[in-house]
Amino acid sequence: MNGLLSAMPDSPLLAFTILLLVSVTIPPLFERLRLPGLVGLLAAGVLLGPSVTGLLDPAGEVEKLLSDIGKIYLMFVAGLEIDLRDFKKTRNRSLTFGAATFAIPLTTGFVLSRGFGFDWIAAVLVGSLLASHTLLAYPIVMRLGVTKEESVTATVGATIFTDIGALLVLAMCVSAQAGEFSGQFVVTQLFLLALFSTVVLFGLDWLGKQYFLRNGDREGNQFLFVLAAVFLTAIGSELVNIEAIVGAFLAGLAVNNVVGNSPVKEKVEFVGGVLFIPFFFICMGLLLDVRILVESLTTNLGFTLALSLALISSKLLAALAVKPLHRYTWYQTLTMWSLSLPQVAATLAAAVVGLKRGILSELELNAVIVMMLVTSVLGPLLTSRFAGHLITPQFSPTKSLSLWFDDSASVTGPEGLATADTAVLSAPFTVVVPIYNPVTQRYLIEMAALLANHEQGHVIPVTIARATGHMDDPELVAALGQRRKLLQKAELLSQEFNAQAFSVLRIDDDVAAGITRTAREQNASLILMGWSRRGLRAKLFGTLIDDVFWASHCPVAVARLLAEPIDIHRILVPMKLITAHSLRTARFAQIFAATHAASVTLLHVADYHTPKDQIQILEAELAKVMAPEPAISWDLVTITSDDPASVILDTAQHYDMLVLRSMRRRTAGGLAVSDVTHRVIDEATCSLVLFGEPHS
Repeated sequence: MNGLLSAMPDSPLLAFTILLLVSVTIPPLFERLRLPGLVGLLAAGVLLGPSVTGLLDPAGEVEKLLSDIGKIYLMFVAGLEIDLRDFKKTRNRSLTFGAATFAIPLTTGFVLSRGFGFDWIAAVLVGSLLASHTLLAYPIVMRLGVTKEESVTATVGATIFTDIGALLVLAMCVSAQAGEFSGQFVVTQLFLLALFSTVVLFGLDWLGKQYFLRNGDREGNQFLFVLAAVFLTAIGSELVNIEAIVGAFLAGLAVNNVVGNSPVKEKVEFVGGVLFIPFFFICMGLLLDVRILVESLTTNLGFTLALSLALISSKLLAALAVKPLHRYTWYQTLTMWSLSLPQVAATLAAAVVGLKRGILSELELNAVIVMMLVTSVLGPLLTSRFAGHLITPQFSPTKSLSLWFDDSASVTGPEGLATADTAVLSAPFTVVVPIYNPVTQRYLIEMAALLANHEQGHVIPVTIARATGHMDDPELVAALGQRRKLLQKAELLSQEFNAQAFSVLRIDDDVAAGITRTAREQNASLILMGWSRRGLRAKLFGTLIDDVFWASHCPVAVARLLAEPIDIHRILVPMKLITAHSLRTARFAQIFAATHAASVTLLHVADYHTPKDQIQILEAELAKVMAPEPAISWDLVTITSDDPASVILDTAQHYDMLVLRSMRRRTAGGLAVSDVTHRVIDEATCSLVLFGEPHS
C-alpha cells in the first residue's frame, strides 16, 4: 500500500481530482443510509488524511486554498439563506430567542471548559461554539409546510444574532490570543466592526442594486459580481483585524436583498454546494487524527460527552426560557430547540480558526467534531418528530384566487379609478406557445387550443430568431425562413383544433427574454412550453425554462406530453399542503380536465409522524377550497409514507398525466437537497406538466 502511494504523483491536479470524486460519490451514499452527507465527507477526509492513507495533505497548497474558499463560501451562504422578510416580521421574538440561545449555551460552555482546566480564552471560545447554530433541519420544516409558523420564523431570525455574536466573540478571542486584548483595543475593535458592518450591509446592498440595474439580465456578470463581493469583503474584514468568515457572513446578508430568489442565487448556491463547501468538509476531515480521535473518545471521553450534553441541555433551557414570554406551546418550544441544535457552519469554521491560532488543541477540536456529528443527526430527527405537530395558519382563499394573470393592479389610478388601460381587463384569455421543436409542436398546440376554447380565448404561437450584428446576415435570414415555416404549421394545427391563432415572429438577443417579452406585450394569461432535460450544464448555466420561469409575468406550464391531450383522461396532482401555489396547480389541472371531461385525483403523501387529526383537517380543508367551477370528477387519496417520490411514481403508473408544482430547495449549509420533484420528473413514465407561477 505504501509503495503504491509513494508511486503516485504529488500533483495539485491529483489532489483536486480526488476531492472532486469524493464530493460526487460520498454524500449520496450516506444520504441513502439516512445520514447527513457532510458526515460522509468528514469520514472520507479522515481516510484520505495523513493519519490513514496519506493521499491528501492538509498542509498542501491546493487543500489549504480550497478549504479556505469553502469556509468563506459556507458562511456566505449561511447569510444568504436567511429570509430577511420573515426576520422583520418576528424581529422582537427573534431577538428574545436569539439572546437566550446565545447567552445560555455560551455561559454553559464557558463554565464547563473552566471546570476541565481550560484557560480563559479557550473557555470563552468553546462557549461561543455552542452559542451559534445551523439550520440543518430547515428542509424538514419546509417539507412539513410550517416555515411560516411563528416559532420557526423566530428561530430562523435568531440565527442572525447567534452567528454574528459567535463570530464577534471569535474575533475577540483571536485578538486576545495574539496579546492585543485591552479595554482600548476592545472599544476600537467594536467601532471598526460596527463601521465595517455598516459599510458592507448598506454599501454592498446599494452597489449590488446599481450593478444589477445597469447590467440587465446578464447573469454571468451578476454571478461574478456576487463572487467578487464575497471575497473582497472577506479580505476587507481581515484588513480591519476581523476574521474573513465574519465578512463573508455579512456579505451574504448584504446581497440577500439584491439577488432575491433569482437564478443568480441558485447558481451561487449550486457552485458552493457542489464544489467549495464539500471541499471544506473533506479538508476538515484531513485535520482529524484517528489516534487523537480515539483518545478523545477514551481518555478524553468525559469532556467529549460533557460538551455534547452541555449543548443539548443549554439549547433546551434557552427554548424553555422564552416559552412563557411568548406563550409558546410545548411542540413550538421543542421545535425551536431541535432547530437550534445542529452545529455546523459557524461552529466548524470558528473551530478551525481556533485550532490554527493555537487557542484549541487537536483533542479539543475532535470533541467539537463529535458534538457536531451528534447534533447534526439528532437535530433533524427531533425536528421531524416535533414540527409535524405544529398548527399552521389556515389558508383562506381570497375572492381573487384566480389561476390566470390579473393585470388590474396596473390599470387603476392612484385613487383607484380606472384609467385608459381598463380595456386590458376585458382582454381575452391568451396562451403563448413558444415553438422551437417540431416533434412536440402538435401536442402543445392541441393542449393550448383546448384551454383557449374552454376559456374563450386564443393561441399565440411564437418563435424567436437570435439577433445578429447585421439584419441581412445569411444566418439570420435562414433562421427567419425556418421560423416562418414552424409558425405556418402551428396556425394550421390551431385551425385543426378550432382555435383562433395569431402567430408572432420575433428577433431577440435572448430566447427566454423574447418569449417573456412577447407574453407581456400580448397580455398573456399562460405560457405553455415543451420539455427539456436538465444536466450538469443546465445546473451551472441555467436553461431556457429556468429563465422563462424567473422573468415571466404570468403562470408557466412546461409539458412533456406522451399522448394527445384529448386522450388524457386521468390526471394526478400531488399536494403536500394547502397553499395558494398548490391550489393554483390543482386549479390548472381542474381547468384542463374540464376541457374534455377528464378526472383529477389529488394525492396527499403524509409523513409517518404526521398526526391523524392533522391529516383529517387537511382533507376537510381541501374539500372546502377546491373550486366548484368548472365542475369535474375529482377525488382525494391520502397515503402515509416517508418516501413521497416512490409513492407518487407508483401511483402515477395508473394515470395518464402528472401535474407537479415547480419548486427549488437548498439547505442552510449550501449542500443540495434531493428534491422529490426532480426524482419524479426523471423517473415518471406518463405525461407530465410542471406548473410554476411568476418568479418561481
